[in-house]
Amino acid sequence: MGLSLAMTAIQKGAVILLFTGVAAPLIGLALKRVGGGWESYGQGPFAILSEQPAPRAANAPAGAVDPAIQAAEVRQMLEAKAERLRRRGQAPLDVDAEAARLLADGERPPKHPRDAVDAELREEVRQLVVVRNQRRRRQGLAPLDVEDEIERQLRDILGAA
Repeated sequence: MGLSLAMTAIQKGAVILLFTGVAAPLIGLALKRVGGGWESYGQGPFAILSEQPAPRAANAPAGAVDPAIQAAEVRQMLEAKAERLRRRGQAPLDVDAEAARLLADGERPPKHPRDAVDAELREEVRQLVVVRNQRRRRQGLAPLDVEDEIERQLRDILGAA
């Protein structure tokens, strides 16, 4: 306490400058080096994150589903739905007819790839193409054909040929 009172204002300023110019950066570097340990925290051979399977590629096709398993799962879900309807006192659900309808719908491929695309996705891609055309016009470039560009973008997104 007595030392700080005996220092002049210039000496106190020199101490503050010395601390902020030398000691503070050194402390910061030391903390950064020590702080690197937190980045590896929980990253050992027994970490939960290391057990996760590698992510599947976005454009990779889904594996084939066994039709018998699919039919059993559809039937199970429809039976649960029929039970819920029965408990509420609503009209019963014909599980066999509904299962046949759902499984028949799943077997029919879309007539055209554009039929499989959700209308909202198509509209969002259209908006992006329109904005891209506006940007191209500002840059002095020729605008793209909107419909062709939408189809190209959807092919890229969905991975269709």
